[in-house]
Parts: sequence; structure tokens; C-alpha cells
Amino acid sequence: MIDTHAHLDACGDDAEALVARARAAGVDRIVSVGSGIDSCRATLHLADHHEGVFAALGIHPHQADEEDAQRVQELCRLLDHDRAVAVGETGLDFFRDYAGRDAQRRLFDRQLAVASDLGKPVVVHTRDADDETAAALEGFEGTVVLHCFSSPSLLPVALERGYYVSFAGNVTFPKAPELREAAAAVPADRLLAETDSPYLAPQPRRGRPNEPAFVVHTVAALADARGEDAAALAEQIDANATAAFSLP
Repeated sequence: MIDTHAHLDACGDDAEALVARARAAGVDRIVSVGSGIDSCRATLHLADHHEGVFAALGIHPHQADEEDAQRVQELCRLLDHDRAVAVGETGLDFFRDYAGRDAQRRLFDRQLAVASDLGKPVVVHTRDADDETAAALEGFEGTVVLHCFSSPSLLPVALERGYYVSFAGNVTFPKAPELREAAAAVPADRLLAETDSPYLAPQPRRGRPNEPAFVVHTVAALADARGEDAAALAEQIDANATAAFSLP
């Protein structure tokens, strides 16, 4: 089993303990995500020192007005590392508006260009920006992973364009039937699961920090929504992640 999106460097517990608990739960691979240059360096260090951990490196839209947004060339050098498997997370967040929208668009476009130049998939964060995200991605010909999917209105575009759609712990929440309906509509070979650790703990673990071991609950909820066997779906998601991120 795989957790396709975790922020190991942002978790309270050390990575060694998190990885060990994940393995005990049957989660043997983790894509750890760096947000900003310092976080990306820390994430690469973790990937270098823990078997089964890979790195996705990007500058988050919340950081679009910060100094890191001017360090895309530095990001490119970090992405040259053999454990760096994706660009991101990057994208648009018009819900929080922690950064100016024009600055977010520019940063997103720059990282899409990086992903295109390097031939790496892009991990996309989008919130309250469905139309703008779809428009920004229209000319991008590489692999797209819609992380922590929570935009059902974006699903038709995702299905038409063959994007990977990744579901986090919020798909398990009682008040999120629309996410389970979306999960049931995603083709089997385009479905992914994640924790977004340490955020969005799934329903059985609500109220405590999330961690990669808990992706088993998300997979179980996805299997239930799709009327499938959880173990078989976990294998399918693992195969999908291997293809999406070109994992060994």
C-alpha cells in the first residue's frame, strides 16, 4: 500500500517512527511533499534516509507572495535528485487567499513549466479555483495528480483529460457524500489515496494528527464507496501510483 501525499517534515513525530508505524500497517511506500525550499530540502533528506520514501517538491500557492516564490531555479536543482518524483504541490487556493491571486497564477505557471521541462508529474492543490485551475492546466501535456480532491465540479475535466484523482481523509467524513460519489466515478486506473499528513485525519482517527499509517482508512472508505474489495483496491492504487510517479 502507498500513501501518495504526506508532509513528513511537518509531522510532530520523527520520520523514523512514522515510517515504522506505516510499515506495520502495510504501507510500504510514501510520497513525502515539500512546501517551500527549506521544506523541500528537508523532504529530500528524509527520502534519502528512509527506504520507500520519495519526494514531491514544490512551492505552495500560499507562499506565492513570499521569498520562496522567487526561488524556482533553486527548486529545479532540487528536483534533479533521483528521489524527487514530482513537482508540487502547486496550484491555486482562492479560499484562503493567503497570497495574491495573480501571484499564485504566476507561480503555478512557472512550476508547470518546470514539470514540463523535467518530464515530471505535477501535484496540484486547488481550492475554490476550479475554472482557473482547469484553464491553467489546459496546455500542460504531462501527468497531473489532483491532490486531496474536494472539487466535484472539476471531476468532468479530470476524467476527460485523464488526470489522476487522489482522495484524502476527508472522503471518510460523514458529511462528504459528494466526495464518495466522485470517488465511485473515477476510473480504476486513475484513482489514488493519500493522508495529507499531519492534516485531515480520517474519520476513525479524527481529533489527532494524521500519519501515513492511516491511509488504510481512506482506502477502506474508497473501496466501500466503489463496492470493491479493499485489498484489491489497495493493490490497484499502488500500481496507479507506480505509473503516475514512475516509482521503482
